[in-house]
Amino acid sequence: MQNEPTNEIIQALRNVAGFETLAEADIHTQRLGGLTNLVYRVEGGPRTVIVRIPGEGTEAYIDRAVEIHNARVAAKTGVGPEVLWADAASGVMISDCVPDIVTMTPEMFATRPGSAARAGKALRQLHDAPEPFKFRFELFSMINDYMKVLADKNATLPEGYADVVAEAAPIREVLRDKPGTLVPSHCDPLCENFLDDGQRMWIVDYEYSGMNDALWDLGDLSVEAGLNDEQEQEMLTAYFGNPPSEAQIGRMVIYKAMCDLLWTLWGLIQHADENPAEDFWAYATNRFERCKSLMLAPSFAAHVKAVAEE
Repeated sequence: MQNEPTNEIIQALRNVAGFETLAEADIHTQRLGGLTNLVYRVEGGPRTVIVRIPGEGTEAYIDRAVEIHNARVAAKTGVGPEVLWADAASGVMISDCVPDIVTMTPEMFATRPGSAARAGKALRQLHDAPEPFKFRFELFSMINDYMKVLADKNATLPEGYADVVAEAAPIREVLRDKPGTLVPSHCDPLCENFLDDGQRMWIVDYEYSGMNDALWDLGDLSVEAGLNDEQEQEMLTAYFGNPPSEAQIGRMVIYKAMCDLLWTLWGLIQHADENPAEDFWAYATNRFERCKSLMLAPSFAAHVKAVAEE
């Protein structure tokens, strides 16, 4: 495992029952995807596990104690894998490995029949968790917090970002006057955080999770997966158990724009931290342009009005 944190993985695994006497020669590791963290599939012990080592700088904007609590609540619902061991101080987490699944991508959502419906059902399973998540995922507070982080890093915002935040003020008022139901939410539903066996989906990675308006997860997933109108209907119908109302569709569309507004800043933080995982300046500016395009679309005002009048 050249250039991999072998010793750190071994030391963490020894905290899991059955792994106490594990040696480096006993295991095989496979590096998995991840934009900010080091994630490994580890075989050779009494069970196959996933070891997650946090990326540098993530402690500035992720509360690991909150993440661990929320991941364990998600596991109780059956939609998240079991957390076998975790350390809030270091952020290292070891989880059970879900067998016989594929990691979803936008292409997978486009080609695997029923995937949008399975994702909708998985999100409903998560949102119906009987125990609340820690942390309140509050969109505009997080935008302010991320902007403070960027200010400390002397980072540059895309031209016009502050203007778009100002234009979002009426949306903030609508969401304040017509708040959605707060539920345990993933809040960062990248396609790659959905694991599919063709019959059901699991959801992993609860770094940004918290109590949030249920429609955030649905809107954000639609953006990440590039769902078309038919797939959005499929997802929403599976989630609600009935075809969605105009207000429910409108709330989802609002969050499609707002998630791009927020994750633009996240991408700029990664760019400022010189994260080599990808071109985060391009990531951020592309999301920002998509946000502007959606907010300027003729139909956007009607969606906002539908929410205001629900």
